[in-house]
Amino acid sequence: MGVLYIVGTPIGNLGDMSPRAVETLAGVDFIAAEDTRVTVKLLNHFNIKKPLISYFEHNKAERGKIICKRILDGEDCALVTDAGMPAISDPGEELVRQCRELGIKILAVPGPSAVVTALALSSLPTGRFTFEGFLSVNKKSRRRHLDEIKDEKRTMIFYEAPHKLSSTLCDMYEALGDRELAIVRELTKIHEEVIHTSLKEASEKYSDGSLKGEIVLVIRGAQASENDDYTLDDAVFMAQSFLSGGDSPSDASRKAARETGFKKGDIYKLLLSSVKDNPPD
Repeated sequence: MGVLYIVGTPIGNLGDMSPRAVETLAGVDFIAAEDTRVTVKLLNHFNIKKPLISYFEHNKAERGKIICKRILDGEDCALVTDAGMPAISDPGEELVRQCRELGIKILAVPGPSAVVTALALSSLPTGRFTFEGFLSVNKKSRRRHLDEIKDEKRTMIFYEAPHKLSSTLCDMYEALGDRELAIVRELTKIHEEVIHTSLKEASEKYSDGSLKGEIVLVIRGAQASENDDYTLDDAVFMAQSFLSGGDSPSDASRKAARETGFKKGDIYKLLLSSVKDNPPD
């Protein structure tokens, strides 16, 4: 049985290619690439001649089976993406899962990653962060995604294409309010730039589509509120006190939600349950 190597490649500057990555690509039997045209340029730069098989979003089901069979038959394969680490917001994650399920050995050859590089450059808090990938182009899914993270207190990192940047910034500002923002573009390339701004300012300034290139958005998390020490039980207890004071269950839940930051619906459901289990004398 062969091995699957997950090989990180440069995100812009070929000087970032590691000696181990070059050695691995030169030593495997074949290479699975997101775009073979992009990978051929990389291989030519390092004088590497290897058979390539394309593996991308729309052929991953069929090609994954072929690649796994070849590895099971004894061939070593290197998985690469167009830039950065494969399997990160990338169809390669499916191939890694397939190989794991088949008992195939998987080794990583770490390389550049736009996620952590942009975070390091952003000057925003780095101790805790979330990677949110690309927002969906589907409006309903997009709104749901943004609604789910509106209270996220960790620094958030997104990928975005330049032609969608304007609508994305507007949607983010509407959903998250004004937040500190770093727009990191063209990482490790000649025109690398970090723009320190805010969601409000950026949604107004870059609505004309003037920013080009590969873009990473790094957004400050939600501010911690004074009520972060409350638990949901505390919120229900508070609602019970409002209820005892004459408020309706709905009003009591609304007031407790405003005070504690929990959702009114969650408080309301538990409040009704507590009243049912412990009816007033």
